[in-house]
Parts: sequence; structure tokens; C-alpha cells
Amino acid sequence: MENTQVQALLEEMTIEEKIGQLGQLSADFFPNGQATITGPMQAQHMDLDTLYRSGSVLGISGAKQVRAIQADFLAHNRLHIPLLFMADVVHGYKTIFPIPLGMAASFDPEIVKNASAVAASESAAGGIHVTFAPMVDLVRDPRWGRVMESTGEDTYLNTVLAAASVQGFQGEDPLDEEHIAACVKHFAAYGAPEAGREYNTVDISEWRFREQYLPSYAAAIKAQALLVMTSFNTLFGVPATANQHLMRDILREELDFSGVLISDWDAIGELINHGVAGDLDHASDLALKAGVDIDMMSFAYSRYLKRAATLDAETKRLIDESVLRILELKNTLGLFEDPYRNISIERETATELSPAHLVDAQHAAEESIVLLKNAGQILPLQPGTSVFLTGPLSESNDLLGSWSWQGKSTPDNTIAAALGQRCEVKSVPDVGYHALNEKQLKVALGGAHHYDTVIACLGIPSSESGEATSMTDIRLPEEQMTLLRALAADGKRIISIVIAGRPLDLSEVDAVSDAVVFGWFPGSRGAEAIARILTGEVEPSGRLPMSFPRSVGQVPIYYNQYNTGRPLTHTPNDAENKYLSKYIDEENTPLYPFGYGLGYAQVTLQSLTIENTEMSSQKPMVAHVRLENSSNRDGRAVVQLYLHQKIGETVRPVKRLIAFEKVAVGAGETADLLFSVTEDSLRYMHTDLTNTADAGEYELLAGLSSDATQAVGFTFTNGLKEKSDD
Repeated sequence: MENTQVQALLEEMTIEEKIGQLGQLSADFFPNGQATITGPMQAQHMDLDTLYRSGSVLGISGAKQVRAIQADFLAHNRLHIPLLFMADVVHGYKTIFPIPLGMAASFDPEIVKNASAVAASESAAGGIHVTFAPMVDLVRDPRWGRVMESTGEDTYLNTVLAAASVQGFQGEDPLDEEHIAACVKHFAAYGAPEAGREYNTVDISEWRFREQYLPSYAAAIKAQALLVMTSFNTLFGVPATANQHLMRDILREELDFSGVLISDWDAIGELINHGVAGDLDHASDLALKAGVDIDMMSFAYSRYLKRAATLDAETKRLIDESVLRILELKNTLGLFEDPYRNISIERETATELSPAHLVDAQHAAEESIVLLKNAGQILPLQPGTSVFLTGPLSESNDLLGSWSWQGKSTPDNTIAAALGQRCEVKSVPDVGYHALNEKQLKVALGGAHHYDTVIACLGIPSSESGEATSMTDIRLPEEQMTLLRALAADGKRIISIVIAGRPLDLSEVDAVSDAVVFGWFPGSRGAEAIARILTGEVEPSGRLPMSFPRSVGQVPIYYNQYNTGRPLTHTPNDAENKYLSKYIDEENTPLYPFGYGLGYAQVTLQSLTIENTEMSSQKPMVAHVRLENSSNRDGRAVVQLYLHQKIGETVRPVKRLIAFEKVAVGAGETADLLFSVTEDSLRYMHTDLTNTADAGEYELLAGLSSDATQAVGFTFTNGLKEKSDD
């Protein structure tokens, strides 16, 4: 359909039909619809005329069901305007990849892009048009359950992976039937709730918002994301869903977003609870003025139906503006030509869980798993090793994680089954996540007594990560730690495998374990990936996208902090000087820093050199990094390049990531990498909210984690707040 035809369709619609397009319902409202519910339900009567004017539906999929609902809807809709079908396809549809925080640990945008492409292909075959993904919120607090849906604590890594995910979901322009529309969420700063508590207030300055949080949204929108979702939180003192400055000035004008803006579940209705709206009529007016096009499940916009005849000209204009964006999205998806987008049971069956997709999911899991400790090179396991497995996850297939609503884990997707194909394995799984009695402990210790090597499969269930799962205690449950302590007291060599959806306080786990492997929730082929890592068939190459604290009392802890006026000097004098920024009962440093991870090969960063110590906007700086593998095993490393500005108009972070590259280094070989550092990498947010670079002294740092080991100084010779072209 041509754009002129879309405009003509808008002009043909009655005001009631236009208002209908602004509402999103769960599939439960439709004949034979059974939806996956992802928010609070409220009793709501819906007459058939209103139902068949609706614009979109969420939480249902499957070619047969979607086709039936769409056909019934079109038979009753006067202008035959098809429904949009939306759902949370976050890290896979039927084939489940590692959780997004796990895929971020791969430090590989191609893995993220491919995972999104596979999810798009499968979900499109199942009738989905729009996914509520990617979530690009910057997160530094592991107490918040939705950290699992993020890509971590670093602004630059988030921007790279946000763009990759959008590109994977949507493919090339024009969008074809193998791809779906991406909805970037949650705008904005949803990942910074006070105290890590879900749905809580966010209170950061606009300067910090623009410096650290906004870039990932901007990158996703630059990648042509077709939708954006509002966040539940307040920002700058106003709930996001009613925040005209945020939505009109920043999103629409500055970021040049012209796509569809949708509320989160009941977010418009919740403006009443926030205390900025007195009733649903008031809430709907605030959201519409902010530019929210679709009301998800609060039934606020449907209030306009009761006063349709008396709506003022400005409200009608705003409704037309929103409806036109919705119609244009449907047109982009090709729904006017084919409301079913060529879905069929045959296509669905051929696409879902295909062998190629499972191979991709396994590869993503292998690249995401992080080796955190390997004392005495206890790993990899040698051929023929006899091992004893215990812990709640030894024979559990709870490896998919939250937001895998269509995923089905196979019975053999367990660590015991996968490892049993490679080693002699004895498994005693009779231990719960939160349950351990004296008999269970005795059985576990009795079985372990005959083995030198014990693998403790520990973790947090998938039900305790994701939305609405904020926690104040981010240690493993005490029952699991009791088991681990008892095994250690028996003198066993202990390999701890931890499965979780968030960074944890693993201080005690680290202390009593010889090796620690962090598997996140690794997905449909996660157990196989873990087994291949343990046996050395695959070199561990995952690196942490978030710092792991020594204690929850350090939270939020992140590598790119700002210096204080009384920083540590990292000399013995720190112990003598009381008046420094430090704890009296814990170190300032994390247990494991951002970017950290071990391999079996001995890969080290040997040198960092630069071609020119003076750079300008016309003359980028070229940095050379050399790696060396001193072992007889092929290795992998993630080279990370950081920047520190010595003096700025505002405080600057101690370091910030500006580039990274995952590289293979052959046994006994060296590898040389080149990085080009341009003026863009030097820009930061000034007090007048311009993103510019200063002339002055800088330091470039390179390392295999944020504890960068090599540094060199350089000067940027022009700048002094030169205005950015964009």
C-alpha cells in the first residue's frame, strides 16, 4: 500500500475506529484466545463493536490460533484493518538462546544479531509481528530481577549490542516475512530503580541520563527500530508515560524517532497511582499529549469513546497522529497485502527448533559461559575422569531462564546427561534450591566420598529472575552453601557451576571452590555447552558484562565510576588514612570486575603502543595491541580498550570502554590488533548538555578486563567543546 493510500484510509475512518486502533488487548478478549499474561489483569467488559475496532493484541502465538483470530477479526472489521500481534520474544521463541545478559558475556555483536534473527524467523512463522525487545536499559544493580534481560553495566557495550539486536530482528529494509518489528524498551532509564526494587522511582540528573543511559536507546533507534516502549518509572520527576519532555523533546525531536510509541502493561492507568492523574480520563490525556500511540491493557484510551463527539480539535489531531503511525507500521509489515504474513502450520513446523537453530543456540551458550576461577588448572576435565555431581541443577533442565514462554527444555538438557556422555558420572540430585535436610546431606557426602572431583551444580531458579523478582540477598541460598561447605570440609576438589539470571555475591563460593563456572541461563542447548566447556572441547571465552560484588553492601558497583575528592591511592598509606572513600569492613573492588573471564590457554596482553601521541579531529590515533599465547593450546581473548580523560569540564570516569574485539590466538603464537581512536570516542556530556570533545591530556588503556594492565598517554589538540555535527 502506498503512503497516500494509508492517509486515505485514515480519512475514511470514524473517530470510534481511530480510537480503537490506540488500544491493545490480551488475546483472552478474542474468541478462542488464550494469552500468556505478563501483568496484572483487571475485570473489563468489552462489547463486540469495541473489540472488533481494536488495533493490536498481545501474548498469543501459533499459526493456527493467530490465523483464526485474524480471520474472525477481519470478518467483523468494517475497513478490514488487520490486527497487530505482539509478544515478548526476548532471547528466543521455541529455540532458546542464553538470556540477554549471558549473550552480552560473549562480547560478540554477531552472536546477538544472529540470536535475534533466529527468534524473528521462528516467531514470525508463529504469527508474531512485533517483539517487545531488545531491552537496552543500562543496569548496575543485580538486585533488580530484570537485569537478566539487559546487556549490563557499560554504555558502549550496550550501544553496540542494542543495534545488533534490532538489526537481527528486523533484517534489511524493507522488512520481510522472516523478520519482525523490534520494540526498544524501556524508555527511559528503567534499569536504575532505587534500591533495585521493581517498578520503583528513578532519580538521576538529565546530565547523567544523557551521558550514560540515553546512548543505547539512541543506537537502537539509529538502527531503525520501529517501536519504542515507555517505562514504568518516573524520570526527572514525571512518570515516563506522561513525560512530554522525555517523549516529545528527546525521543521524537532529538533522536528523530517517527515510529510507534507503546505503553508498558497498564502504565497509563498507573499514572493515577503515581499521583499525576486523578482518573483514567486525565491519565489518557497526559499520555496522548506525551505522544504515546498505543495503550497496553489499561483501557485508558477507550475512555475517549465515551466522549468522542465532544473531543476538541487538538485531541483529535493527536489521535490522528498516533493512528497514522500505527497504520504505517501495519503497512511496513505488509499486513494490508497479506494480513497473515504467509503463516502456516507447515512453515511453523519447519522453522521451530530446526537443527541449524539449535546449533546456533549451542554456539551462543558456549561463547557466553564465563570461567571465573581455575586453581591448579583443575579444568578442563581429563578424558576418563570420574566425577560426582550434586546440587539442585545436576539433573534439572531449568536452564532456559525467564522470558522463554514458548521454549520447551528437553529432558536430556541437563548437566548430568551431557557430561555423562563424556565422563564417568555419578549424580545425586536429591537437593532442592531451598531445601536440604540431614538425610539428603548425608547421602550427598556419602556418594562424594569415593570421588576425588566433585561438581556442585548450584544456582537460582528461573522463577527468581526476570520481571517482579527483586532481591535483597544476592547470595546462593543457605541450603546450597551448607552442602558446598560440607563437601569442602571433606577435602574434595570442587568445581562449582552456578546458573543464575543475575550477578551474585560468590565470595564464599569462590573461597571453597577450586574452579567456578558461571553459566547464566544458557538456553535450549545449555547443558551441552557447559559439558563442552568443562571437558575442554571448547575454550572458555565469555567475559563478564557486569561486575560481581564481594557483598550486596557494595551495590551498585561498576568499573566506570567517577573519582571522588578523596580516592584511594592504592598504596600502603590507604590503610593508615581514615579519611578516604572506602569501607571499613570490605574492599572497594569487586570480586570479579567487568570484562573479566579466564581461559584454559595462557593468553596475555604483551604491549600497547600508539602511532601518534597527538591526535585531532582530522587525525585519528592508531593503537597497536599485541597478544601472546604461551601455552600449547589455542586460545581466545576479548581485548578491551579504555579511555581516561585527565581533566574535563565535568567529572570523568576512571576509565570507560571505547572498543573491544574478540580474537583467537593460536598455541605458541602472537596476535596483533589495530584500533582507530577518533574524536567520537572522546566526546562526553558537558554541563550545557552538548556532546563534545575537549582538547587536553588523555590516557589510553588496554587489557583483558576492566583491570587494564597497559596504558599510554596522548594529547587531543583541538576540541574545546567543538559542537557535534549530530
